[in-house]
Amino acid sequence: VQLVESGGGLVQAGGSLRLSCVASGFNFDNYAIAWFRQVPGQDQVGVSYISKRDRLTYYSDSVKGRFTISTDNAKHTVYLQMNSLKPEDTAIYLCGVSALSLRPITPSTWDKPWNYDYWGLGTQVTVAS
Repeated sequence: VQLVESGGGLVQAGGSLRLSCVASGFNFDNYAIAWFRQVPGQDQVGVSYISKRDRLTYYSDSVKGRFTISTDNAKHTVYLQMNSLKPEDTAIYLCGVSALSLRPITPSTWDKPWNYDYWGLGTQVTVAS
């Protein structure tokens, strides 16, 4: 399994970015994918989650209404469209993959990083005020 994130960069507050997570080595139907973000010295925080198999998406309260997660199965890619960006969105954004056969993912567990089996290296997002 390999995950490669891209699309990060420097943007002004109020701007938009679209992150991509290109996945290989597994079948989207059997896995869920989530975006997390991390500020140096702090824990990873769940941002958004998608499961094509279960037709579920989740968002953290801090991004709900501003971010949208989606997948393109043909391209093996998960996207995170980020609009109305704020300086507090500045972080490294990583995608993680959870094997749904190993554990159920619920609304109270999707944002726990220990439920994910593989991770990408991340892409930096910086929002200037």
